Amino acid sequence: MMDDKDWAAFKKKLKAKTEIDLDLYKEPQMKRRIGNLVTRGGFNSFSEYFDSVVKDKDDFAAFIEYLTINVSEFYRTPDKFAQLEKEVIPELMKRSPTLNIWSAGCSIGAEPYTLSMILKELSPNKKHRILASDLDIEILAKAKKGVYVENELKSLSPQRREKYFTKMPEDKYAVKPEIKQNIEFKRHNLLKDPFEKGFDLILCRNVVIYFTEEAKDQLYRNFFASLKPGGILFVGATEAILNFRNMGYTSYKPFFYQHPL
Repeated sequence: MMDDKDWAAFKKKLKAKTEIDLDLYKEPQMKRRIGNLVTRGGFNSFSEYFDSVVKDKDDFAAFIEYLTINVSEFYRTPDKFAQLEKEVIPELMKRSPTLNIWSAGCSIGAEPYTLSMILKELSPNKKHRILASDLDIEILAKAKKGVYVENELKSLSPQRREKYFTKMPEDKYAVKPEIKQNIEFKRHNLLKDPFEKGFDLILCRNVVIYFTEEAKDQLYRNFFASLKPGGILFVGATEAILNFRNMGYTSYKPFFYQHPL
């Protein structure tokens, strides 16, 4: 029976198994998303569904991927990435020739690899650092592997595809080692784990869609503390931070927020 008691039991089991705390996510949306899985699978309750899916490693990995909404592609929202490439990163490089960047919620790795390509072209002889983190271990494994299908590269220019990828059988493309070398992949829970400090640029895009307002507020405050003075936070195109001034940020450009110098 899918009632409040059942939902509470499901949340407790999930947190014990994965450290994912659904109390920090918007309840109606998450209940509906997971309820769809329960109904489609023919289960009678959230707990019954969990007890079943946890028995199979692949099924459980698929469930976690569904839960953490791993949708990504290279140069997602190309106009914003063009702004990042032509204005934001060059400005940051004036203060820090070598950048410390965090792709938070990196999903399949498209975002950190995109950043690495941009940095390779803007400063080919500099050694930058890109931290790429995600909650989902399975999706991080895909990111580290760096092999993609045609559709995931649809916003990438043919020139960059040719330059930075090796064509493989079955229309797959592998990221070249020179683009991988700046990136450090790490499992990280944005709602629980401590944050590193000293970043020039943090990207957290299309990650917070189901977070509660309280969780989002704390997350953006933690990002602020992780940025260097002058550092920039880049958020998704539907994720404008309305109370950014209360957290200490200034508006740099739409969807870019700055830690004041």
